[in-house]
Amino acid sequence: MMRGRSQQPRAEIAGAGIAGLAAAIGLGLRGWRVRVHERSPALRGDGAGIYIWENGLRVLEALGALAQATADCHQGIARETRDDRNRVVARAQWTREPGKRVVSIVRKQLLEALAGRARAVGAEVIFGSEAVGATPEGEIRFADGSHARADLVVAADGVNSRIRDSLGLLRSRRQLADGAIRLLIDRLPEERESEAGSRYVEYWSGHRRILYTPCSSRHLYLALTTLDSDAEGKAIPLDKAAWKRSFPHLAALIDRIDDRGRWDRFEVVRLHRWSTGRVAVVGDAAHAQAPNLGQGGGCSLMNALALAVAVSGAESIEQGLSEWEMRERPLTEHTQRASSLYGKVTVLPPLLRSIVLDLAGRSRWVTAQRMRTAFHIPTGTRDAR
Repeated sequence: MMRGRSQQPRAEIAGAGIAGLAAAIGLGLRGWRVRVHERSPALRGDGAGIYIWENGLRVLEALGALAQATADCHQGIARETRDDRNRVVARAQWTREPGKRVVSIVRKQLLEALAGRARAVGAEVIFGSEAVGATPEGEIRFADGSHARADLVVAADGVNSRIRDSLGLLRSRRQLADGAIRLLIDRLPEERESEAGSRYVEYWSGHRRILYTPCSSRHLYLALTTLDSDAEGKAIPLDKAAWKRSFPHLAALIDRIDDRGRWDRFEVVRLHRWSTGRVAVVGDAAHAQAPNLGQGGGCSLMNALALAVAVSGAESIEQGLSEWEMRERPLTEHTQRASSLYGKVTVLPPLLRSIVLDLAGRSRWVTAQRMRTAFHIPTGTRDAR
């Protein structure tokens, strides 16, 4: 609880995504009274699957949500990058030792684990409640005309955040050249039982890419990425013939995809400040990024827990938010830059791309920059392993 306060502080959080629920747990564990407002009628599983690296796993452990979130998850052992001719051009191998872990999870399972834990620590999660604005003084306004006051307002309402925009905090919102269709399909018995079926594989062909990710004993997460200008490639339902022309060796896999899925263009969001007065912005609302490093969820988890730690130990909300941003923002912006840089290989000619990926995979410096966030020890997790 904040130093110098005798009564229980209150927080109103907009958004029951990863960042909002993690903030709710972190605050609840520190004695706050918390309400989470989600505009949808239920938890959303958009994005299908998600990678959680060591940094995010440490946060989940500190929040008490690790076991449920990772039940039946897939722990990564290797990742391959393959070129237009299905040749391996880069490979990473991981150990299962603490400190170097990466898992892939069905996104909805992660959200359900966080929501259950938030309720367990006393937070109230309200569905069908849409926040449309806030003031620096700690008032939050809702679409139905109601409002509430709190010691802290947290805008975790996504890339289209209305609270962020009502406060004029947006510095830039840049749409990238590419995007993805993301979906889940069932794993085949041979995929569950073989070493090859347990790898993460990034297949390239021209400007198109298929990311193959086991997520559980049952689920396989596929991300099909291409340029936004590729009308065939981004069509929904999936234009299977177009994708099989690019990946003839994956024809059987592509044929297993049904009509579900949606096209999402990647974006990068940066703010003038992550807070103003008693309002903090976190998650995609503050630092949306391309998914190339698998750190969108990890950064949201880290920054949400760090937010709870900062405001609970500060003399004032404003001081805590200032210190929080100063400490956490540099690593998040490094992650955004590194992820966007990796995405630039999408527009390279295939031969040049293979050369760049091979050289990058061999460079210790490049690898260290790419993995800096993954192996960072987040604020509030020193005892988590």
